[in-house]
Amino acid sequence: MPNRRPRGYQPRWKTRARTCELLAAVDRVLARYAAQLPLTIRQVWYSLISDGVLVKEERTYKQTVELLGMARRSGRIPWEALRDDTEIRAEPVAYDGPDDFRAGLRQAALDYRLDRQAGQPVRLEIVCETAGMVPQLVAVADLYGVPVYSGSGFNGLPAKRGAALRAAADGHRAVRVFVVWDQSGVHLFSALAEDVTAFAAVDAPGTEVVFERLAVTERQIADYGLPTAPPKVSDRRSFSGTSTTQAEALSPDVLAAVLKAAITSHRDMRVLAALLEREDDERRRLLENLGYDPDVG
Repeated sequence: MPNRRPRGYQPRWKTRARTCELLAAVDRVLARYAAQLPLTIRQVWYSLISDGVLVKEERTYKQTVELLGMARRSGRIPWEALRDDTEIRAEPVAYDGPDDFRAGLRQAALDYRLDRQAGQPVRLEIVCETAGMVPQLVAVADLYGVPVYSGSGFNGLPAKRGAALRAAADGHRAVRVFVVWDQSGVHLFSALAEDVTAFAAVDAPGTEVVFERLAVTERQIADYGLPTAPPKVSDRRSFSGTSTTQAEALSPDVLAAVLKAAITSHRDMRVLAALLEREDDERRRLLENLGYDPDVG
């Protein structure tokens, strides 16, 4: 039997009335969170649930996956609005010629930046369970020079040890790791904190490593009325609660505000402002040394 699933672009996709209604609801979600794009499919799904468009059932999630797949294939929804993060890339660096290389040098100078955590009392990191949420968190954290890691990779043993080695290399006496994790993953959060702390005790003696759970918390579930579900029978993770809530259920704008507040509460803004001024001066000198006008973007 030939595979009848759609392949490639689908510009002739015909939608029924119900599908048009769902797409209009998706449009409203994407417009509402335009500042946090790209969203994950699960975030769109939870938003549709919160809006009363869908009910929280596995079948409606699968329906949303299919809908957004066809919407992108047909051009109805921009590809850039959603993020799946199932692809791992390893692309070689290459240039068209000397002029292209020179343009690359100019772009490197434009991208020049210092360690924006230098001089701060505590070094910050962020870990989130879902790789697709990384760009949203980066949009908030990048100004402050705070790195973001996905939990899928951070759970590996080398990554845990790597966090301890970073604590040692940075020379900070205090490191705080903000964690964005599903409610049912509380034991993974604890195991992550314990393992990194144990490695740091050897690799970064004298450095205090603290883990802080930002989302999703019991307080957030109550305050924002986040949808919950019983733990899956197949989920054998240790969890004392009677219901689960995924981090993606928290609205992207709320998550961004929570993260910004957490970061700024541990920043000396005068130190950061002085560093950004120095960064701009050095960037301008680099551009001038390459023969470019620093006032031309």
